[in-house]
Amino acid sequence: MYRHEVYDQLKMEMPFGVTLREDNRWVILSKKFPWEEIDREYQEHFKSSEGQVAIPSRLAFGALYIQAEEGYTDEQTRRNIQENPYLQYFCGFECYTMESPFDASMMTHFRKRISPEMIQRINDLVFAPEAVASTDNPEEDDSVNQEDSEDPLSAQPTEKSENRGTLILDATCCPADIHYPTDVGLLNHARELVEKMIDLLYPAARDLYPEKPRTYRQQARKRYLAYIKKRTHTVRETRMVLRGNLQYIQRDIGYIEKMVAHGVSLSLLGNDLYRKLLVIQELCRQQWDMYVRKSHQIEDRIVSIDQPHVRPIVRGKAGCPTEFGAKVIAGLVSGYAFLMKADWNNYSESRSLKQAVEEYKETSGFYPKTILADRAYPGRENRLWCTSLGIRLSGPRLGRKSAEEKQAESKQIYQDGCDRVVIEGTFGVVKRRYSLDRVMTRLPDTSMTSIAMGFFAANMETASPFCT
Repeated sequence: MYRHEVYDQLKMEMPFGVTLREDNRWVILSKKFPWEEIDREYQEHFKSSEGQVAIPSRLAFGALYIQAEEGYTDEQTRRNIQENPYLQYFCGFECYTMESPFDASMMTHFRKRISPEMIQRINDLVFAPEAVASTDNPEEDDSVNQEDSEDPLSAQPTEKSENRGTLILDATCCPADIHYPTDVGLLNHARELVEKMIDLLYPAARDLYPEKPRTYRQQARKRYLAYIKKRTHTVRETRMVLRGNLQYIQRDIGYIEKMVAHGVSLSLLGNDLYRKLLVIQELCRQQWDMYVRKSHQIEDRIVSIDQPHVRPIVRGKAGCPTEFGAKVIAGLVSGYAFLMKADWNNYSESRSLKQAVEEYKETSGFYPKTILADRAYPGRENRLWCTSLGIRLSGPRLGRKSAEEKQAESKQIYQDGCDRVVIEGTFGVVKRRYSLDRVMTRLPDTSMTSIAMGFFAANMETASPFCT
């Protein structure tokens, strides 16, 4: 059940005659958020008119923003909202209270209800008009009313046929919080989990096994420690350890299957271990396939048992050629970053160019005049498509060129590179300042929400630097 909130908050009652400062950053930020639009999006998750009243949208969205802005954990976010009157004012409280606003576990539910698509729509609503107003088209300067330009939500773009603005595109990876994966380490962890499952299921299967099935866990542990203590390993040593772990796991899974066939319920494992059992079975299938083919590549490769949705993203960066997390494409327009695409699977960046341009057209009302991107984007198909729309795509153009044209093109490519590098700084900000260099959430949908909120917080800092 959800009750619509009316957001006309003007002041907050404080004890001891204390008043809040109007120039505080949280007071200023509270006036910049479209709380009514957030509430309309949020209440769509609640269809029933019965049951306990849900936490208001302003408190839910505000708590996620505070967490992204300050880099808090879930518990720290709850505690700071409880202790700080300015944070309570930002979250819509009408009077200061020393009671806990919610349990820390509610932050997970907030991330589930506030989807990344919802944050992107709010991001477009708040920052797209400001980004459009900053595009370099002098003919549009007189078309916007001075009174409307003061309110970023009222400065809607006008429909024009000509192209305007510059779109800077680039991709990055937001690494997940997992151990650095190795095949030997993954299989050893899987073996230990399967042995734990046997310990839980055995008391219900004493009729089938008068004695507990032998898992050879001490021998397997000894072989694993002997392997990891060595600095270097030959291929033969690695394959022997891999094969041994795979055989241990397959035998243990066979014990579990016999127990289940005898009538033992897998509900004894609990939801978490049951999910991990399914992941381990797929992990063993992939590892056996790679072992037989003597390969290190397979589709939808599992690199974490706890977070099986995480995939290896090969970026080719110096010092870190492979990252493990979500691959993100962002578009930078007049200093504001807009999330164009985010996926756990690795994908071709060049195939996302048309989608990014169409999203730019949808939010601004016109196509960009220039697209600045790295070498992955200006393929033949993309360049011909951009040319048909009157868009200049950075990089060398197709066809033969004279010496003068080559010299001019070289200068243009250098200048485009200088202009494009600003998006690398934006990625550095969202990763270091807003904790996207290690996404601590564990579910695939909540992790995407954290990523989208990080870009939203970075845009808010760009729009209101005096508030941060």
